Amino acid sequence: MNKARRKQIAEIIDKLTEIRDDIDSIREDEDEVLSNIPENLQSSERYENCESAVDNLDSAVSGIDDVIDYLECAAE
Repeated sequence: MNKARRKQIAEIIDKLTEIRDDIDSIREDEDEVLSNIPENLQSSERYENCESAVDNLDSAVSGIDDVIDYLECAAE
């Protein structure tokens, strides 16, 4: 791979890292909301939706980490 393509990949990795960090920040906020839901509401639909959002956001962060790893390997 030539230098120009490596540079393009590095720029994409930077963008993905920023996006991952933004998603992770949202996940942390949602996780805090989840933690503050009173115990008597922990079987409610709101709790389940919040829990599902945290799980999905966590999966999104993990998926972006995987993409970054693949790109780094490709650029080597």
